[in-house]
Amino acid sequence: MAHFSARQLKRFMGFWPPFLGAGIKIKEFTDDGTRVVVSHKPNMLTKNAMGVAFGGTLSAMTDPFFMLASMHRLGKEYRIWDAAGEIKYLKPGRGTVTADMRIPEETYALIKEKTANGQKYLHWFDVNIIDEEGDVVAHVRRQVYYRRKQK
Repeated sequence: MAHFSARQLKRFMGFWPPFLGAGIKIKEFTDDGTRVVVSHKPNMLTKNAMGVAFGGTLSAMTDPFFMLASMHRLGKEYRIWDAAGEIKYLKPGRGTVTADMRIPEETYALIKEKTANGQKYLHWFDVNIIDEEGDVVAHVRRQVYYRRKQK
């Protein structure tokens, strides 16, 4: 993957057809790869039969971002892939929903430690999708695969 600035990634992902069609908006993508914030407001095309946010859209809100933030931060020396995802729906997603995904500095240090000799490392990230009142709509877990490339 070519190296893009955080601003370029934010812009590209905002126009990426799956996100554009789903109405997923990237609000923040930090330069240091520690935070990505996305939101979604259900509309006529993205509501389910019950008139609330479609579950697939809620899952898609978090799909590539732990991987992309890690790629942005760690660079070409690492192989990084989305490995798995889990979602638990807790209440209907009415109004604007937001996912605030964070990768602390300590996590990046752990990834570097675990992959220092070229071994793979699988890391689980957790994020809540919240509504406008701050209530948790869904809890999402994403597993990301890391391996430092050997020279």
